[in-house]
Amino acid sequence: MRQLIDKYDQLVAQGQNLLTPLLLLGVRFWAAEAFFRAGQVKIANWDSTLFLFEYEYQVPLLPFETAAVMATVVELCLPPLLALGLFSRPVALVLFGFNAMAVISYPVLWEQGFLDHQLWGLMLLMTVLLGPGRWSVDQFLRNRWIPSPQPQQV
Repeated sequence: MRQLIDKYDQLVAQGQNLLTPLLLLGVRFWAAEAFFRAGQVKIANWDSTLFLFEYEYQVPLLPFETAAVMATVVELCLPPLLALGLFSRPVALVLFGFNAMAVISYPVLWEQGFLDHQLWGLMLLMTVLLGPGRWSVDQFLRNRWIPSPQPQQV
């Protein structure tokens, strides 16, 4: 019976080793795509974006023009970094906060898009907590610049 359990554990570990990097890559791409498209919509019609930030969105503490520019910059600059897996954890954390602010400042989302924002928030938290995975620039740089420990010779 012990051999059967050990074999099962070994198969599960192999499956996780193969599928986890793919899952983390998919999560990064999915979240990045959602935010990048939102940024593209903002720059496609800047007058409409300014109107929404002035009259619809209720971003606290910032003038609406500043909030519109900041939101557009965040949505266009950070998603490519997330997709590449470069500075993944801090980028995902900033996007998580940005996502939370979008839900707080735009009450209509509670009725129409809240489930999407929950999903994106969960995906971003996965990246913050689990990292970007094996298939990321972060991992490539870590492997290149931080040598793996060499076994000590006796």
